[in-house]
Amino acid sequence: MAVVLQIDNRSITAEEILPLLAGYQMMPRFVQEILIDQAIASIECTPEENAQATEHFQTQNEIASEEDRQAWLGRYGMNSQQLDSLATRELRIDKFKQKVWGQKVESYFLSRKNQLDKVIYSLVRTQDVGIAQEIYFRVLEGEQTFAELARTYSQGPEAQTDGLIGPVELSVPHPVLAQLLSLSQPGQISAPTRVGEWLVLVRLEKFIPAQLDDPMRRRLLDECFNTWLQEQLSKLQPLAINTLAPSAP
Repeated sequence: MAVVLQIDNRSITAEEILPLLAGYQMMPRFVQEILIDQAIASIECTPEENAQATEHFQTQNEIASEEDRQAWLGRYGMNSQQLDSLATRELRIDKFKQKVWGQKVESYFLSRKNQLDKVIYSLVRTQDVGIAQEIYFRVLEGEQTFAELARTYSQGPEAQTDGLIGPVELSVPHPVLAQLLSLSQPGQISAPTRVGEWLVLVRLEKFIPAQLDDPMRRRLLDECFNTWLQEQLSKLQPLAINTLAPSAP
């Protein structure tokens, strides 16, 4: 068996590579990177983009001279062609995302908007029904502020912030709480509501609608790409397991 890698006193053969990758839990990442390379194989960059990406990569990795470049190649076992490909890889991935999902981002955004909208809200949680009712009526009557009551009675970490939470996306709070907030108007306090083991009182302070700006567009493209990638990996996983399984005696 041919030795393909020498590490200190150990010689590693070609037949050992895949079992070693599996044993070190590196197989999923290995397969993932191959899938990505296949997907972006037809994606090209302009000479200017190649030059900018290479310059950026070398700056990030403190490659300031040809000597630094050769040392870096030696450290990672690469050749110059592999380094140049690596330097443009993220750009080619971004182009792939834009090519496949760029025209679908707006509709995807609309389907996700209810989860992407943000809220700032005040919360009091307690396990005592009597205290929950008392807090509710005190706020309604204006006897005490929500902040004072949260600081005194709330049994969660929000007591340290006078009950104030956010801004957070509506996908973050408990679904029951998110539903209350989505139906509320700023300044409106909910009656005590059961959420798991707690009775909660919540008041919407501010509603911040999600916007399809450049950061949001990049985020949604990333989501689409990662969903696609996980789907591809899930299709290949049984095959990879079968391939790596030891032969029956």
